[in-house]
Amino acid sequence: MSLRDTILRRHSGRALLAVCAGAACVALGVVAFDALANAASRLPELSAEWREFCSPGSFRHRAALRLAQAAPNPAAPDPAARTPHDAPPFPGMPPLVDPANIYAGIAADRLSPAVAGDLPRVYVPNRRSGDVYVIDPASLKVIDRFKVGINPQHVVPSWDLRTLWVANNAEGRPDGSLTPIDPRTGKPGRSIAVDDPYNMYFTPDGKAAIVVAEAFKRLDFRDPQSMALIQSLETPDCKGINHADFSKDGRYAIFTCEFEGKLVKIDMVARKVLGYLTLSRGGMPQDIRSSPDGKVFYVADMHADGVFEIDGDEFAEIGFIATGIGTHGLYPSRDGRKLYVANRGSHRVLGPPHGKGSVSVIDFATRNIEATWPIPGGGSPDMGNVSADGKRLWLSGRFDDVVYAIDTTSGAVAIIKVGKEPHGLTVWPQPGRYSLGHTGNLR
Repeated sequence: MSLRDTILRRHSGRALLAVCAGAACVALGVVAFDALANAASRLPELSAEWREFCSPGSFRHRAALRLAQAAPNPAAPDPAARTPHDAPPFPGMPPLVDPANIYAGIAADRLSPAVAGDLPRVYVPNRRSGDVYVIDPASLKVIDRFKVGINPQHVVPSWDLRTLWVANNAEGRPDGSLTPIDPRTGKPGRSIAVDDPYNMYFTPDGKAAIVVAEAFKRLDFRDPQSMALIQSLETPDCKGINHADFSKDGRYAIFTCEFEGKLVKIDMVARKVLGYLTLSRGGMPQDIRSSPDGKVFYVADMHADGVFEIDGDEFAEIGFIATGIGTHGLYPSRDGRKLYVANRGSHRVLGPPHGKGSVSVIDFATRNIEATWPIPGGGSPDMGNVSADGKRLWLSGRFDDVVYAIDTTSGAVAIIKVGKEPHGLTVWPQPGRYSLGHTGNLR
């Protein structure tokens, strides 16, 4: 349990005293320390020594206060990571359909001519069984399956929407690969050897794929067709780099650092690290998505059980929304008004089946939760996307070896059995002009 959680959940005098002591006071900061000191000093059961320690103006209080003032705030923004609000867009990025709504281009009626003739399918990578199951979304039945590389994690639409790449990161091995799927036939092609492709994104102009080499704390910029390496960018303080989203102008991206409790901001034009941000009560940040207006990034945190709100330009934490246990995947609705939040039901990387999994629905305008849909019988909703018509949210059931097809009006759930440990499934086709990666971050 974090220090902040300890303060919030325990209200007895003795617990407050424990929090006031020593290094805890430093971690709390000036305002929190003073508030606790004033509250604790009024508790009748305190000894004279503890009263003196927690009394404003006392020697011990002043000493602890000086330590708190000197201690760095772990969630303080890095001035070097701030981004100008009026910078020109990323060179070569297609202009936004609506500058007030970055999701205007993924509305249900905006299928690109590039996907005409593509088969309507749901592609499910199963990490432990090393295969992809193919679901017909109309019948809700598995109609095909095929082997891919070792430990397939995500199915990623290419920038030009012509290929679906299966990212096989071969955890702990040197033989990672990317397997292409032709969306017109639904069949895989020959895999390409690539170092540790846990996930993949694309530069906003489509000129480079960005392979997220999680184990190496590295982003590899590659040719988007041949996957030949162009350039590598080290992110040394981002252990567990995995998910990302891009600013409205495409000039920067924010990646989550799963095993550091941090975020890293990347200058996409200069291809350099701008800075890091430590989340105030986070422990395992996962998916990240922008608000429709591009002003706020929502960060799912599996240990904090909710979504952090981040001012992307300032690179500062500005809020938090509690959702459910094991908050994991984030998906905007087709009209850009809602954010579907998958709560995986466990804080563990490899959790038990039938956990307290659920989906929370956040209203982008109010930043409030308007609905919560529990998985019947328990479950582990993880990664996926929304159907082209917006009527179903498709999510993998990571620890239950199933896929959930969730009605976005009622929250009713259909369950489909798949392979072992399904992860980042993609629904295809999806509306949009181009893909920025992951399971379908289209614009």
